[in-house]
Amino acid sequence: MGMAATESQFHVLAVDDSVIDRMLIEKLLKTSACQVTTVDSGSKALEFLGLQEHDKNQTNQPCVSLDNHQEAEINLIITDYCMPGMTGYDLLKKIKESSSLRNIPVVIMSSENVPSRITRCLEEGAEEFFLKPVRLSDVNKLRPHMMKTKCKSHKQQQPETIITETNQESIDIAYVVPPQVPQTESDSTVLQQQSQANSNSNNKRKALEENLSPDRTRPRFSSLAAI
Repeated sequence: MGMAATESQFHVLAVDDSVIDRMLIEKLLKTSACQVTTVDSGSKALEFLGLQEHDKNQTNQPCVSLDNHQEAEINLIITDYCMPGMTGYDLLKKIKESSSLRNIPVVIMSSENVPSRITRCLEEGAEEFFLKPVRLSDVNKLRPHMMKTKCKSHKQQQPETIITETNQESIDIAYVVPPQVPQTESDSTVLQQQSQANSNSNNKRKALEENLSPDRTRPRFSSLAAI
């Protein structure tokens, strides 16, 4: 079913009630270096994704091991349209209604070329609608859709770090810088004003002493006496 994955691999969940079609799509995806998990019904696909499709009367065991399935990142879901119980369209709607799964790309495949069916699936949010038998050229179209999930996961992590660092820097600046600047300016202004006041006071004293000095007044009287 699924093979050991590396970080660079895309993980695809393939849903089809036909054993032959499941084997074909699994082979094509693995040829494209994808990790593949296959299930045979929409309800088991939801169970694998962590969305239980509650059917209390159903006791069938899943066809895949669901151990640690919540840790697996699914980059794309490809599902058959015509399946007993839950159709591919029903599965598509369930996924798009889920806040945690709606960003996973979903591709529908069918052996019947029904335009209204294709339109309805695309309007509901399907990325592609392939006609069976699925070919390698069809699978090659899936990579751009899977790349979107990789890019989104990185973008969701990085902004948190950037915002935290920016906020921390602004907090540090707001806390450290403003108290220092007014304090230094006020202190220098007070010192300058005190210095100017002392200088003006000393100049006034010198001017008064010079004006009242006998040396300055005596020549004026001596010249008048001479005349």
